[in-house]
Amino acid sequence: MYTQYNIDNTVGSLTQFQKSLITGTILGDGYLRILPRSKNALLEINHSFTQKEYVDWKFTSLKNLVKSLPKTRKGSQKRVAYRFYTKQLSELSEIYNSFYRDKKKIVPDNLSLDAVSLAVWYMDDGSRCSNSDAYLNTQQFSVEDQKKLILALKKLGLETRLNKDKNYFRLRFVKSSLPKLKNLLEKQIIPSMQYKLSFTP
Repeated sequence: MYTQYNIDNTVGSLTQFQKSLITGTILGDGYLRILPRSKNALLEINHSFTQKEYVDWKFTSLKNLVKSLPKTRKGSQKRVAYRFYTKQLSELSEIYNSFYRDKKKIVPDNLSLDAVSLAVWYMDDGSRCSNSDAYLNTQQFSVEDQKKLILALKKLGLETRLNKDKNYFRLRFVKSSLPKLKNLLEKQIIPSMQYKLSFTP
């Protein structure tokens, strides 16, 4: 069942920063949706309320595309979500057509990353399991799509490998790439997410 949204078809214009933020969000926890009987896509940002500062930062960054303030919502198992969604925009439909097939996320063949998109992706889905291991939790993507992610990261000078996580794969940064990773991210990551950079290159 679709969440009920207030429909607003105002056409906006995305800055390069916003495009990068949206790319990182889609690779991570965000979703683009085209509602029934609607022409254009909207972006939904939905995190745990414990990540309120992060959601507020995304909201501020996308404020000209958004109609209402972030709101809390109680979910299952006492989880409290904190979320907002954008207006429906033709620019988001273009991104949707690149990142979705049959309503399922994919990785475009021509995916291009920069420091902003990488930082948002890492804040969404990055993790560390020790002082010298950093991961991107890419289990939602097929192995073939994760190979595309490996190539996109390589263009930023970052080496990653497929890492078996139970029944799925995720991406692990090669240790020699950790200094480069930290250098790319440390100026982009917001204060409440700095703990994700507390590995030792």
